[in-house]
Amino acid sequence: MWLTSYMILGAVAGLLAGMLGIGGGLVIVPILTFMFAAQGFPHDHIVHMALGTSLASIIFTSLSSVLAHHRRSAVLWPVVFRITPGILAGSLLGTFIAARLSTNVLKGFFSIFLYFVATQMLIGIKPKPSRSTPQTPGMFAAGSFIGIFSSLAGIGGGTLSVPFLVWCNTVMQQAIGTSAAIGFPIAIAGASGFVLNGLNVPDLPNHCLGFIHLVSLACIVAASVLTAPLGARLAHRLPVNKLKKIFACLLYILATRMALSLL
Repeated sequence: MWLTSYMILGAVAGLLAGMLGIGGGLVIVPILTFMFAAQGFPHDHIVHMALGTSLASIIFTSLSSVLAHHRRSAVLWPVVFRITPGILAGSLLGTFIAARLSTNVLKGFFSIFLYFVATQMLIGIKPKPSRSTPQTPGMFAAGSFIGIFSSLAGIGGGTLSVPFLVWCNTVMQQAIGTSAAIGFPIAIAGASGFVLNGLNVPDLPNHCLGFIHLVSLACIVAASVLTAPLGARLAHRLPVNKLKKIFACLLYILATRMALSLL
């Protein structure tokens, strides 16, 4: 039963990622949290495991996205290389912060983050291009900020890096492609950090590598890799703007459900 549920989750996450250009972590983290709780996994670790597993899945799913954007010359590789040191440092630091926060605190943080993303999608908040890409210290600071919050939310960072790049006068298509490439080091550092922080944690379920649940990871990756290309094709046939508003409503429901679980 649970293997099928993980596969369905991966299929939905891949479809949404391909169709709406959003990271699967926005769906994977809350749903995995509910699934892990339903299976009786230790309450103190379920959100940490959901975050770690989500980031590990992004390692695999981001590769195909990056290659597709690279073929369309939509990845600004100099920007990726300049921001990556900050991304790596911030993502790794974020996992150490997350490991020391309780499940309830992480649930609260993720609920607020989902409300923010849903509102952004619903009303179409977009920053106005107002400056050029900062110099190396500024890029390191921006990368660290994006990395920390991405690790705490278990996402590839597109929700933060795309607005940042647009604010820096980057064309939207290149902002999306560059953001996809930035998601790979976020996932590598974030997943590694959740492995390290979970290695000596007692009472984790079977089939875990640190805070990464390997069974759900394998199912999610296998399904999402298959459905992401389908989502990308549907994006050219369906009213994506309307679908984003529907998805925003789903995020509100997930955020509220997670917030209510704190009571």
